[in-house]
Amino acid sequence: MRITSAVIGLLALAALVGCSSPTYGGGGGGGGGGGGGPVGQIAVGNILFRSAHNGTQNPAIDTVAVGSTVTWTWTATGAVAHSVQSQGAPNFPSSAIQTGDGMTYAFTFTTPGTYQYDCAVHGAAMSGRIVVQ
Repeated sequence: MRITSAVIGLLALAALVGCSSPTYGGGGGGGGGGGGGPVGQIAVGNILFRSAHNGTQNPAIDTVAVGSTVTWTWTATGAVAHSVQSQGAPNFPSSAIQTGDGMTYAFTFTTPGTYQYDCAVHGAAMSGRIVVQ
């Protein structure tokens, strides 16, 4: 009886640990915890892009469906300028360089592919990837 209870307890503990692990196995730059927000919402912060959905940052990585709109929102940036600058191919129109909390840039992705981006001001120190399926 004690062995059965111990096995059940260990299985329950293993299930809880599995549920708390990140669902994105992607690499690079800082996983960043958090997340849980909508897909396609990216925070632009001081020297970071962070996915609101899965918490990945630098690179912030989001996977969206064809036809989805991705929105970048400047958050806690103060007077530091940032942008969303498409890199490589396929590409998308880059944003203007903007300063100030609450600024936004949005783009609707209509073609499947992997889209890389960074900040025109900070380069590779701020990066992200949108995977459109």
